[in-house]
Amino acid sequence: MAAAIKPPVFKIAYLGPKYWGVWIGAGLLYLLLWLPLPVIRVLGAGAGRLIARIVPKRVAVARRNLELTYPHMCESERESLLKENIRCTGMALFETGMGWWWPAWRVKKHFHVEGYEHVEAALAGGKGVFGMALHNMNLEIACRGLGYTHPAIAFYRKHDNPLMDYLQYHGRARSNKYMIHKRNAKALLAALGEQELCLYLPDQDYGRAQSIFVPFGGVAETATTTATLMFIRRTDAVPMIVTSQYTKKGYKVKIYPPLEALRELDDVPALTLLNEHIEAIVSEQPESYLWMHKRFKTRPTEDTPSLYN
Repeated sequence: MAAAIKPPVFKIAYLGPKYWGVWIGAGLLYLLLWLPLPVIRVLGAGAGRLIARIVPKRVAVARRNLELTYPHMCESERESLLKENIRCTGMALFETGMGWWWPAWRVKKHFHVEGYEHVEAALAGGKGVFGMALHNMNLEIACRGLGYTHPAIAFYRKHDNPLMDYLQYHGRARSNKYMIHKRNAKALLAALGEQELCLYLPDQDYGRAQSIFVPFGGVAETATTTATLMFIRRTDAVPMIVTSQYTKKGYKVKIYPPLEALRELDDVPALTLLNEHIEAIVSEQPESYLWMHKRFKTRPTEDTPSLYN
């Protein structure tokens, strides 16, 4: 707990004109969040269409990612999936506010956890849980909901705007234990050793220096971080994938069976296996995944042509 980030404190300066834009935006969002969830989803779809007009380059990135990941899917299917992903992108704005500001009773009403028995089994065996969470658009509300079943520990990236950092930190801390600076690997290892449930994001491009290249979807060489294996091998924590999904009622966190093979395999087969599982899980509800991120940006060498040109 000594390694936990110190919660940011409110400052009188946050009431000054410099931050009025943040207050207006946050206040409007807060008021809209009191609407029924079906109405919020309609607003989210509208926000998605607006985002697509404002940042068409991100839409192009998402389209390209879908082409690369699902090369055997016909173009009309991918375009339909892209439209759904844009809708989920707009909804993510509201889901962030829901995760930060919805009262506990409302989160619990629209949320459940599936597969929690895997966590229970690990903890009963005296081991921590290394939860490999996926970058779904509804991750903020999912982390809040998971905390009511079992409070978790996760890395934290400070927001550049001090007021937004204050709102973000305290929003994320409402149902979970504490957060660790994103570069403090020792603290996460210590928490795993203390039999905690810790969340880590293994499915993004973290650059060539800390990655090896293994398949993901239709891309044979995808930069995949080796830090995932470091956390698994340096502790006896049980590794399992955790994802967030939409339901008719609202949302669920789905926890998958342990992937103990990652501890024993060499790097390439271990991360190949992990990516196979991630791809299969993403494909359960692909519209909710963060396709607007350049997942395949880093290539094996500086001379390897970009996949986004």
